[in-house]
Amino acid sequence: MKVLDLQCAHGHAFEGWFASDDDFLGQCERALVQCPLCGDASVTKKPSAPRLNLGVKRTDPVPTQDMPLAPKGEEALAAAWLTVARHMLANTSDVGSRFADEARKMHYGEIEERGIRGKATPQEAQSLVDEGIDVLPFLLPEALKGTLQ
Repeated sequence: MKVLDLQCAHGHAFEGWFASDDDFLGQCERALVQCPLCGDASVTKKPSAPRLNLGVKRTDPVPTQDMPLAPKGEEALAAAWLTVARHMLANTSDVGSRFADEARKMHYGEIEERGIRGKATPQEAQSLVDEGIDVLPFLLPEALKGTLQ
């Protein structure tokens, strides 16, 4: 199993696990490798160095369960975004292209309120806002909608 450091065309860094370099290239050719943040399939390998254990003792403390390493900067922002996206997926129903109709029915009390997500055109979204219905555009890449491995 190879763990590769990857980057999309928008500069988002992430890692992927593949059986081999050929497996990575084959999945890229079929657009199966996508950025988990933006869904971009233009993914490249970043240079990385293997970690070699040469038996040299470390002088700096090794993080333990009590001392987790906190992500910094853009990594922290990406981690927070993924947490929010996964929470949204777990706590909403996908109504697809019926989003505007379902939101209206809930707003006017025709059906019970619940968390929904789906697709709406810019015109449908503006119409909902004009009616006083709160909507939030939120990009969810297809890779997040399936099982992440």
